[in-house]
Amino acid sequence: MGRNMKLMISGAVLLMIVAHTTAQSTPRARDLGIPLEGTPGPLNAITDVKGVAVGHTTLIAGEGKLKVGVGPVRTGVTAILPRGPKAHDPVFAGWFSLNGNGEMTGTTWIEESGFLEGPVLLTNTSSVGTVRDAVVKWWSSLGKTSKAGCCPWSRRLTMGI
Repeated sequence: MGRNMKLMISGAVLLMIVAHTTAQSTPRARDLGIPLEGTPGPLNAITDVKGVAVGHTTLIAGEGKLKVGVGPVRTGVTAILPRGPKAHDPVFAGWFSLNGNGEMTGTTWIEESGFLEGPVLLTNTSSVGTVRDAVVKWWSSLGKTSKAGCCPWSRRLTMGI
């Protein structure tokens, strides 16, 4: 496994553990005059919701011509843990396709059960497998299992592109 791949996996695992926010550079809906109900939190972000953990990592490494397994690398992943990194209980969930262009992994389980059992992960198409493997490794290291008490790899992940 190449150095950049190891960095990506490590970054994804650390992302699950350490949540942080980044500065918002584009205007928010309220900034554009779109009326919304409710009052925003202090950061006007999903991280204002008690118990929700959000992490993001961007990997930019290398220059020049692409060498498979080496780089350069331009990728990233965002993880949203609806009940935080230590919670085991699923949350009620639903989904819809906004414009039909993105891909979603894990939506069949949401449709059938109405539950989300793990984090929501946002990444690019080529990184879905790597991100899934990193989360399974992270769950395994914590001894997390599915509600059925089975193996960490049986937990359902939801990933969007």
